[in-house]
Amino acid sequence: MSLLNRKSTSEKSRKLKEAYFTASQGQLIRARFRQNRAAMVAAVALTIMVLMGFFAPFLSPYAPNISGRDKSYENGPPQIPKFWDENGFSARPFLYTLERERSIQTNFRWVTTENRDKRRYVEFFVRGWKYSYIDIEWNLPGTLFDVDFQALTTDLHLFGVDEGGIHLFGTDASGKDIYSRTLHAINTSLAVGTLGVLISFVLALFIGGVAGYFGGWIDSVLQMITDAIRTVPPIPLFMALAAFMPDAWSAETRFFFIASILGLIGWPTLARRIRTHLLTERSQEYVLAAELCGASSGHVIRRHLLPSFTSYIIVDLMITFPYVVRSETALSFIGLGLTDPVNSLGSLMQSVSKADVILNYQWYFIPVLFFIAFVLAFVFVGDGLRDAADPYSHSKR
Repeated sequence: MSLLNRKSTSEKSRKLKEAYFTASQGQLIRARFRQNRAAMVAAVALTIMVLMGFFAPFLSPYAPNISGRDKSYENGPPQIPKFWDENGFSARPFLYTLERERSIQTNFRWVTTENRDKRRYVEFFVRGWKYSYIDIEWNLPGTLFDVDFQALTTDLHLFGVDEGGIHLFGTDASGKDIYSRTLHAINTSLAVGTLGVLISFVLALFIGGVAGYFGGWIDSVLQMITDAIRTVPPIPLFMALAAFMPDAWSAETRFFFIASILGLIGWPTLARRIRTHLLTERSQEYVLAAELCGASSGHVIRRHLLPSFTSYIIVDLMITFPYVVRSETALSFIGLGLTDPVNSLGSLMQSVSKADVILNYQWYFIPVLFFIAFVLAFVFVGDGLRDAADPYSHSKR
């Protein structure tokens, strides 16, 4: 019996070795990435937040703008559904009915109290405000280019209550639901990061690849342009752009403009790294062999040089993404980026620096926690992908 077990073990070992030596580069990267527990946890958290942002309209019981505010629950604390209390157990989650009144003790200010005898039950798959998953509105004043397209429109939402409102993260001073605004802010940050990284990645690959492969006067001219872009201070630039943007621009136009500018000023760092690696690799024997076989410059760069440092490109992209998100958040925080009615993590954090909020309305900090988790998840996933794409990462430990 032991002999059969040893043969079975050796057969499994042989198959594992064969699978290792015959695996493609993508399969090896996925296998090494799964061994990194921190990166896997971050990948799961990042996937959840991405899905929350993408399905934000469905997951949000109310519109994130002023049309979805609750006038009877301004600056209200988070409401947590319950299953039981002193009145007994309920199979359906419920909230207490809120009652507002003025009294002499509070100088005739509105006071909200809970009526624990009246329950409001949470319902699932309810009908509410209408939204469109594809909503494109592009309108530049003074031009003929005007697009207003909507598709996949519905009014179905995951949850709601049979009476009144439900605010899982509380409300702000105008009565807008912070939970709905946070989910839409994550979606906005993902869209800004994706567009900004896409623009900067394409520019960095083209400019860095051409400069590193050809060298000479082409490299000198491109490096002068790169250095000029790097010396542009972002804050004064966005102050000038904020003054330039007309008030007549729609929220979507402002969003596209801000994301494009972040991408146009974010490519020099990656372009320099690509250039440095190409300068090192272009004199290698495999590059000379490809050139002697008649391969074009584009083929050599695309099929031989760029794959030689894929791990560096991957980690740069994963680091650039939260950098773009942080840049948008910082600009929106100081009032130079996206503003209402666009919900972004930066615009949500504009009010957290007020003393009144810090002392009395701590639930305003919930979007800050999502922002921190969002950035950290990208950093850990980027580190995991870098280690997985580097074949020598395990040998160095």
